[in-house]
This record gives sequence, C-alpha cells and structure tokens, in this order.
Amino acid sequence: MIDELADIQFMALKNLLLFLIVSAVDAICILLGSFIGHSIRSIGLFAGAITGGVLGVAAAVWLAARLRLLERASYAATFVGGLIGFVVAAVIAVKNLRGPVIPMAAVGLIGLGALLAKIVSNKRAAL
Repeated sequence: MIDELADIQFMALKNLLLFLIVSAVDAICILLGSFIGHSIRSIGLFAGAITGGVLGVAAAVWLAARLRLLERASYAATFVGGLIGFVVAAVIAVKNLRGPVIPMAAVGLIGLGALLAKIVSNKRAAL
C-alpha cells in the first residue's frame, strides 16, 4: 500500500515537472522567436513567435525525455499534444493582446496539452 502511494506521488511529481518544463521552455522560445522576428520586420514578430513556439515544444519534449519524465513511446504523442496546446494558446494570446496577463497564462495550455497527451499515450500503451 505504501509503495503504491509512493509510486503515485512520484508520477505526480514527474507530471508536474513535465508541465513546468514544457511551459517554461516554450515561453522562452516564443519570446526569443518574437524578438528575433520583430528585428527583421513587424510581420516577423508573429512568424518568429510561431517558429519559436514549435521549436520550443520540440526542445522541451526532448529535454523531458532526457530527464526521464516521459517514456520514449510517448515522445511523439507528447510533442503533438504540446503543439495542439501551443495552437490554442496562440489563438487566445492573439485575441487578448491588450495586456500581458492572459498571453502569459495561455502558455500553461502548452504544458497542459503535452501532459494530457502523455497521459493518454500511457493509458493506450497499458491496454
């Protein structure tokens, strides 16, 4: 019983770390991409943010796999889930550019998408 509880707590910690890593790494990549894109042209701001977001999801999922926060089998699903979360976050952020709070909070959707995809992938693998 105690071992089972410890396993659940360990898995919850791994999932929390996955969420935080994907959200943080992608936020940094989006910000850097938008800075680089803006230095090129004003339309480059959005292109840079999109490029940074996609590369950020890839880098974050790769880092999470290296840290053994997810199984190799769920790497692709976690990446796709992160991309879906990024698309949802981008739509919300673009619609709410009046202040910084909503766009910054929307970054959490990227980590949530990756985490949900990992969980679904692990459930399917267990069946």
